[in-house]
Order: sequence, then structure tokens, then C-alpha cells
Amino acid sequence: MAAVNMRRDISGWSIRWDDDQAERLRGEGWWTGKTIADYARERVAATPDKVLVVERERAFTVGQLWDEANTLARALVARGLRPGDTITFQLPNWAEAVVINLAAALAGLVVHPIIPIYRDAETAFMLRDCRSKLIFLPREFRGFDYVEMIDRVSDKLEAPVEVVVVRGDPGRHRSYADLLASAPADAGELPGADPDAVKLIMYTSGTTGRAKGVLHTHNSLQAENVARIRHLGLGPDDVMFNPTPVTHVTGYLYSLVLPWMAGLQTVMLDVWEAELGLGMMRRRGCTGTVAATIFLQQLVAAAKSQGESLPALRFFLCGGAQVPPDLIREAAATFPNCAPARIYGSTEVPCITAGVNARAMLEQGAETDGELCFGEARIVDAATGAPVAPGGEGEIIARAPQMFVGYARDEDNAGAFDPDGFFHMGDLGRFVEGRFIVVTGRKKDIIIRAGENISPKEVEDILLGHPDIDDIAIVAMPDERTGEAACAFVIPKPGRRVELPEIRRYLVGAGLAMQKIPERVELVTEFPRTAVGKVRKDILRDRAKGLRRAPTQTQA
Repeated sequence: MAAVNMRRDISGWSIRWDDDQAERLRGEGWWTGKTIADYARERVAATPDKVLVVERERAFTVGQLWDEANTLARALVARGLRPGDTITFQLPNWAEAVVINLAAALAGLVVHPIIPIYRDAETAFMLRDCRSKLIFLPREFRGFDYVEMIDRVSDKLEAPVEVVVVRGDPGRHRSYADLLASAPADAGELPGADPDAVKLIMYTSGTTGRAKGVLHTHNSLQAENVARIRHLGLGPDDVMFNPTPVTHVTGYLYSLVLPWMAGLQTVMLDVWEAELGLGMMRRRGCTGTVAATIFLQQLVAAAKSQGESLPALRFFLCGGAQVPPDLIREAAATFPNCAPARIYGSTEVPCITAGVNARAMLEQGAETDGELCFGEARIVDAATGAPVAPGGEGEIIARAPQMFVGYARDEDNAGAFDPDGFFHMGDLGRFVEGRFIVVTGRKKDIIIRAGENISPKEVEDILLGHPDIDDIAIVAMPDERTGEAACAFVIPKPGRRVELPEIRRYLVGAGLAMQKIPERVELVTEFPRTAVGKVRKDILRDRAKGLRRAPTQTQA
């Protein structure tokens, strides 16, 4: 592999670049050399009246979305925005997000999504860090006033950020409708974008410190969807259901990008309600979805309660948080035409595994995190970086067509890649059956007990099978004798109670080594989570710092 160089992008960020690799990826068809604006032109020419986006019960055709995006792009250019500038949207799963993302491609702008649950501190940091010029946000969503927030945040920013309010009273700011109305009728040809230019800056969750800005080009971002189209045979007859926030990499890819690339319809839901989602999937004949564990859990429960089998559903790819193997099996039994599976990836390297695409492979879909299909991966010693023996556990490092081109801050790239350009995923895992990956835990979640590394995920997977446990998260807590010990935060099933002796008995019965058994149990009613359902283990670790080895329990 040729040496990776740093190249200055039109956005001003320095990105990692390898000319030889770029040429290879274009030749293999992973990088298509198109932006979504190019795909959208093709869709308009072929099927302008096709419904491409459904938001709850509102339907939007290809032609409608294209016309509005062009109007918006002209308005943005007229306001002085130039190729490489950044615009932000902090929106729910609304059709305007589809329009904004397409308009950005038409105008050559970088998009910066912010998850709606973020508040003053996160929003101020991200707007400042990505040098955003303009932000789209709702007046109100789920009882929170975003205009009041942005007014507070604006006072903390060195450079002003123009505010555009989507739906609702804009106050002293500009409304989305007024912005569209301000577009000049004839602004000449829109600038467009180089497919190798930065298209997206998306921040990691920041659960262990300052969030990092992940940079993707048009080509690197869309390579994920090229892979999905190939593996799943996606086409215009498919209908994707998307309850995942479009401000998360999964929701962004499958609602704001994939419909233009594959010509398929996306059905978006802004507030997750399992029964509502189930009804939408039934009425729209949804054929697939990619979403986090919590969505699959609740969808299966709702379907079973209604005797619904969703016969059109042919895949449910599940990731982003711990996925119990039995949940995949239960989903397969509930939806008889569906091949549910676990998948694996990150914002930096969207899914490097394909899950499975056939019910004949259900066990691999349940017991592994999918087949390595969309790039290369290695398992290396987490401390030294040396290769481990076949089948051995170590840190997962990956290199793929859909890999990001670096972090926005140069210092964040230090140590993130190995000399061959593989990205350190931060997860531990192993290969089984040659090409299937099993993720065994997070490198940062390892509990070092008396000098021995313990992966919480192995223990959590076993305990999720306990009849009295609804969910579990195990983290390190300080221990004077062993340095660290394991504390199990447990959500019991309704009307049940789980105590430490029972957990010990169950784990011993499962054949687990004694040193892996938790030394403390804390009963709770819920876990702190990210927007896509990942447990905030950093918060649980902070709670555990005040605890000591003891079989006492609390109900939070």
C-alpha cells in the first residue's frame, strides 16, 4: 500500500489520502464518483412521480424533493455560502432533512448533523468545532424549545451562526419557508461538489471525553450503501423502514442517501413507538430495516402481541448496541420471511460486516456479528498491535472503502491508525469460521482484576439468558485487593429480584470461570443510553467508583 498523505480539502480540513487506493476503489466500483445530486438527477429523469420518502403518513415524490432541494440550494448560495462551508441540522426524522442534505450536495456544502437529544454544551462545542455557518432546527420537539437553546448557545460562540427554524414560530430568526421564498429565480448553475471532497462531519458520542469530528467524503460515505445494495440486492421495489435518528450515521445513510442511490422508498418515524412503527411497516410493505437493539426488541414484542408476521420483511440488520443471540432467533420466529442478523461497524467505518442475507444462515446471524464483506479486518494484540493466532481474541482493526478520511482535529488522528492504514476500532473480538466476526467487548470496558483482563460482554451475554433479568451492564469498580472488580447493574424483569448469590450460581452453572463473576449487583430500573440505545457505561463506571465489593443492592 502506498503511503497515506494528508491533503487539504476545500472545506479547510486536512484529510488522509492515498492516490493508489482511491484509484483501486474507483476501479472496483466501491467509489462511484457521484454525489447524491448526480443520483437525484437520474431519479428525476426516470421516475419523478415516485414516492421516495414517507414521514409518518406524509408522502413526498422524487420531483417534489428535487424541486425543494434546488430552491434551498439557490437560497443558501445567495446568502453567501460557498463550497466547503459547513451547515448544521438538528432535526428529527423529518422530510426537511432529506431536502437539506440534497441541497448541500447541490451547493457543495458540508453537512453536520446534531442528534436532537443534545443540549447547550454539546451543541455549542460542535458548532464551534466544525465552523458551522448556519443551523436548521425545530422550534420545539418532544417538549424542548430549540430556539431558546440556540439563543443561549449563540452568546458562547465566537462566530455567528445563522438560525433557520423548521416548523413552528421562528421568533427573531428566519423560518424555513422564508428561506425558501428568498431563493433567486435564476441564480445560474449550482456549484455542486467533487465526490472526493468532504461531505459529512459527524461527531462521535463523546461518552469518554471530548467528541471527535468524523470526516467522510461523498465517495467514502456512499461506499457503505454500494455494499448494502450488492449484498442485499436492494432496488426500487424495496421499502426501508427507518426509526433511527437521521442525525446518526445509520439513519443518515439509509434515509438521506440510500433512497437516491437505489431508488427505493424510505419510511421515517420521528418518535419511536413500537405499535405505530409496526403498523407503518405493515401498511407500507417495508422489506427491510437497519436499527439498534432496542427497536428490534420492542418491534418483536409488539408483533407477538398482535399476531403480526410482517410477511414483506426480508431483513433486519441490528447493531449499535449489545444484541442478544436469542433476540435474533426470536425475531426470525416472529417474522418468518425475514433474515435478521447482527452487524458491526462505527461512525468512522460504517458496517464492515454484512450480517447474513439468507435464513439458512440464521445461526451465524445470531451467534456472530456478521461476515466480513465490506473491507479488511485484522485481530491484533490490544497492547502491542502484533497479530494474534487464528481464532484468538484481540483488538479489531479495519480498512474499508467506507472508512472515513480522518478526524477534523489533527491530534485526534494520532494513534488511530496502524502503519498499513487500518483503523483501531476500539473493540475486542475474534474470527470464527474464517470470516465471521464475534465482538467480545470494548477495549476501554475491559476490567483488569488482579492483573487478568476480563471482558464484560462475555458475562453479560450469559446473564441475558437468565429468566429474571431484563437487561444487564457490567463495569469496573475500584477494589483494594484486586485493583478492579466487576459491578453488575441489572434491570430485573417486572416483579422479579436478582441477588448476587443467584448470579453466581447461574454463571457457575454456565461453566464460567470464578474470576469472571461479578462481585457486586446494583438493581436499577433503566440505563443511561445514547440516542441509538448504547448503554452509557462511562456514567455507570462513575456510579461504580463510589461502591465497594459487597453483595448489597439498591433500587434506583
